[in-house]
Amino acid sequence: MFREMGVDWGLAELEQHYSPDWFAVYRAARIPEERWDDADRVWRAYYSKHPSKLMSATRKVLAQLNKRHTLGLVSSGDRKRVSRQLRHFRLTRVFRTRVLGGDTEEKKPHPAPLLKALKEMKAEARQCVYVGDTPEDVEMARAAGVRAIAVLGPFPTEKRLRAVRPEILLNRLEELPGVLRELYGEART
Repeated sequence: MFREMGVDWGLAELEQHYSPDWFAVYRAARIPEERWDDADRVWRAYYSKHPSKLMSATRKVLAQLNKRHTLGLVSSGDRKRVSRQLRHFRLTRVFRTRVLGGDTEEKKPHPAPLLKALKEMKAEARQCVYVGDTPEDVEMARAAGVRAIAVLGPFPTEKRLRAVRPEILLNRLEELPGVLRELYGEART
């Protein structure tokens, strides 16, 4: 996508500037704002050729969590794309609420998407955790007053994720159910 947009970026530059807010990435790449729609079209065309895959153990972990916790989803991903992926992976019903890209005017790391999800779930921030894999996830959770748990994932964000110093940093998603038991005991939350 960068090459097609005339931007001389490789993986090193993407790792340095990766964000779930693609507008932030476009700004960092110095793509003029009037070309962002073109960049989105090119990105989506390339993205559609690479089917999404669940991270290892995702289904198992979500099933474990869903037995003891009420789950919500906050994603910067486009509503149409994320909804299609949830249906494809048969995960739509796992989440009580879903706040997706475009549901709020503000994007991560602004707390608005997470605050909207909390309101829809009738949940208090101090009783919740947000699990994410980008620095913006941690910043959003903090700004919303929610405990932030970060998971190292397949995205080029490890250095920046460590730098924002999440309260808890997991190497693997499979660690999450045990960490939540340690934090909250066996009570359903």
